[in-house]
Amino acid sequence: MTDNARARKLADRIQVVVAETLDRRIKDPRLGFVTITDARVTGDLREATVFYTVYGDDEERAASAAALESAKGVLRTEVGRQTGVRFTPSLAFVPDALPDNARTIEDLLDKARAKDAEVRQVSTGAQYAGDADPYRKPEDEDDETGTGTDGSSEKTGTDGSSEKNEGPASA
Repeated sequence: MTDNARARKLADRIQVVVAETLDRRIKDPRLGFVTITDARVTGDLREATVFYTVYGDDEERAASAAALESAKGVLRTEVGRQTGVRFTPSLAFVPDALPDNARTIEDLLDKARAKDAEVRQVSTGAQYAGDADPYRKPEDEDDETGTGTDGSSEKTGTDGSSEKNEGPASA
C-alpha cells in the first residue's frame, strides 16, 4: 500500500534539493535560467519526475535540457544524500508546459478583446431594427384584445365594421 503523503513530502524535498544543487554545485554554462517548478514521485518511491522551465529561446531550452541530462547523476547522488531514503529515486527531467499554455491563453484573450472592441466600434451609433424595447407590457395586451374597462369586448369585422358584445348574458 502506498503512502501518498510520504510521496508528496519526498517530491517536495526533491524539488528543493535539485533547485539548490543546480544553483550551488552545477556550473554548466549551458544551464540558463532554469527554474524547477514541480516534482512528482511514484507511489513506490522509485521514480521521480522533475518539471522545469527555461527562460529563453528554443536553442537555450535544448542546451539546458542537455545540461540537466548530463548532471542527472550528480543530482541523484545529492538527492539520495539529503533525503536519506533507502532507495534513491531515478530522476527524469520534463519541460513544464505551463508557460506555453499560459502564453496561448493570453493570445486567445487578446484576440477576444480585439473582437470585442471591433464589435463595440461597429455598434456605436447603430439603431434598433424595431422598437427600443421589444417586450410586451400588460397595458399593451389590453389594447390588442379590445377589452374595455367595463368588461365588454369589441370585435372588428373584415369590412371594418365593429360589433360590441356586452359580456355574459344574464338570464
